[in-house]
Amino acid sequence: MLSRTLLATALLAVSGAVSAQSLPRPSEFYFDADANTVKPVVVVRESGDAATEKLVKAIERNPRAKGEVAQLAHMAMDAGRTDLGKQLYERALGAIDRSDALWRSVVWNYGWDLYRTGDFEAAFAQWRTLVEARSVTASWMPPTLALSLWSLGRKEEAVQWYAAAVRSEPQQWNSTAQFARLLPEWRDAERSTLAEVQAAWAANPPSWP
Repeated sequence: MLSRTLLATALLAVSGAVSAQSLPRPSEFYFDADANTVKPVVVVRESGDAATEKLVKAIERNPRAKGEVAQLAHMAMDAGRTDLGKQLYERALGAIDRSDALWRSVVWNYGWDLYRTGDFEAAFAQWRTLVEARSVTASWMPPTLALSLWSLGRKEEAVQWYAAAVRSEPQQWNSTAQFARLLPEWRDAERSTLAEVQAAWAANPPSWP
């Protein structure tokens, strides 16, 4: 459980609005590992209240802390304190720009935390920002965006993005057999949703380009 008292000391309200818009067309292949993006933001290794206390103390010492605020934001959202988590994420993002090595991982994690609250549009907006930020064809993009678009009801686009995963690694993505290995951090419900996309792709694989 997150301590209300400790988290309250770290709170800085920042408002922001996001909306889902169009995406660029998928590229033919997505091979980039993009390792600096697809990782949790971890500054302290403790868990629970011990982590909260350590993070809050670090933020009190340095109000412009970035990683500490982002980790605390994730902990808040994971604990069901969605509004606080959003405020902390916005605080972290307000302290960094796109040239910062931390920016992509904060945005990527924020997207996942938003998705898991059921705010599919806001999650999509975060991931769309990463796709448009610079020329990267990262392997996380096709399955994640396929999941996101399907959840938004944009099923034709979802299948197009899933097709990019299959073009890139056909032996991995042409069935659901390897989903648990390929997507170990995904929840069962998320893999089940992606299985729906895979079934739609298998029923009518789109052509390229």
